Amino acid sequence: MNTSLLLQLLVNGLIVGALYGVVAMCFVLIYKSTQVVNFAQGEFLLVGAWFCWWVVTDLGLPFWIGFPATLVFMTIFGVLIQVVVLRPLIGEPIISIIMVTIGLGIFFQAMMNWIFGVFAQPFPPIFETETIAIFGLNVETAYMMSLVISVVIMIAFAYFFKYSNMGLAMRATAFDQQVAQSLGVSIKQVFAISWAISAVVSAVAGVVIGIVNGVSSSLAFIGIKVFPAVIVGGLESIVGAIIGGLIIGVLENMAQFVDSEILHWGNMYAIAPFYVLIIILMIKPYGLFGVRDIERV
Repeated sequence: MNTSLLLQLLVNGLIVGALYGVVAMCFVLIYKSTQVVNFAQGEFLLVGAWFCWWVVTDLGLPFWIGFPATLVFMTIFGVLIQVVVLRPLIGEPIISIIMVTIGLGIFFQAMMNWIFGVFAQPFPPIFETETIAIFGLNVETAYMMSLVISVVIMIAFAYFFKYSNMGLAMRATAFDQQVAQSLGVSIKQVFAISWAISAVVSAVAGVVIGIVNGVSSSLAFIGIKVFPAVIVGGLESIVGAIIGGLIIGVLENMAQFVDSEILHWGNMYAIAPFYVLIIILMIKPYGLFGVRDIERV
């Protein structure tokens, strides 16, 4: 058994899993506040990555300026999506809103392909060294940056929901929108901020993955790949999203190891998360930390 490869993939799985967990939190954030599953989440990664690439390459701005500019742009982008497209649908059936998010995903992916083309475009060199040696293992510098950012985002989320007024308002809205509104919470403001946070955090993930693999329409697939992490953890649980992301990240890398060393099927890395999704739905439909709905009739 190739132990060094196993350790390398395990470390990569934990780092990528933390990134998946951050994106999964975006799913949970929007679902908890609006009861909508955003199927355009992957396209948020794509838009953020392309915008940062455009600022850094075409405009020639340094990355330390382009990256914050991307976060500002994605904040405005997320608010506009909620205000212009989704706010008029408040009160409509949930399935209608979900279909709109699917349509938004298709639209943004087609628009990015039209503007930037369908071929992957690499970022210019961002770091002096592309890899960092940790205990004899070579880890992408961008992934290490993503790990630090992911941990910071997780801590910020925990503080935001526990201590800030807006975080408490979001928790109240997730519990009962009518009660929260009766207490003076602006539901429209909560919705807009939820989508803005989701867009910003997704852009961070898109930029990191784009630095490592190049920016292309395949980034949008991350949104679908993260969905098993959301289901594994539970749609209502922020902590579950983080744990689900770590599980999926490690699992797909372990599947790659088993495939390369034993099975030689060639596609286990891509499909392993969805096998887990099916198994979890069969055994524990609400996820590891999900809340079971009990209806009295």
